Amino acid sequence: MKQGYFVTGTDTGVGKTLIAAALIHKFAQSGLGSVGMKPVAAGARLAGECLLNEDVEQLIGAGNVEALLALVNPYVFEPPIAPHIAARQVGVDISIGTIEAAFKSLGELADVVIVEGAGGFLVPLGDTEDMADLASLLSLPVILVVGMRLGCLNHALLTVEAIRSRGLRLAGWVANSLEPGMTNFNENLAGLRQRIDAPCLGVVPWISGAGYQQAADYIERPGSR
Repeated sequence: MKQGYFVTGTDTGVGKTLIAAALIHKFAQSGLGSVGMKPVAAGARLAGECLLNEDVEQLIGAGNVEALLALVNPYVFEPPIAPHIAARQVGVDISIGTIEAAFKSLGELADVVIVEGAGGFLVPLGDTEDMADLASLLSLPVILVVGMRLGCLNHALLTVEAIRSRGLRLAGWVANSLEPGMTNFNENLAGLRQRIDAPCLGVVPWISGAGYQQAADYIERPGSR
């Protein structure tokens, strides 16, 4: 593995998968072996004998490296609820050591591994560990997806503070529009640019039904400047 990034968001439903898949796609377009990973997914359907999460399908579709589903998505749960609650309901303990081993295996297959977290940066994975602990264990630079809506300034700045409190590098952030015609969009964007000491990798406009290929047109690969 030459490069790896951990994609987190200011909250759930802010477009982490869209941006993670767009990054995977951009790296693949540049000629690098690119693969996505979603260590923990909650909300899945039965496909044959496997549970398959929609976000995981999108990450797989964006890449150009074949990998076992168990490596791309080590933990998957059927109900679309907080991962630690879903795991508890089926008697499973989420082990970040297991996730680390899967990540290392993906790194042997690909030039670039994009890891997408679940929910926000501090979402619990169990009684004592959370998504931030996983990001720290993997020691990856972090890319923050900011969902552009009312409250995004506070959510973004708190998340940036949490990322840096773990000693992790913020490689950049992406402003993702969640609705058409957000009030004072430009003013909020300017506030984020002023206060986040990391490159803005892109501003993705609200496009009804847009996929990761379209989103990729509005973002740049980290470190490409």
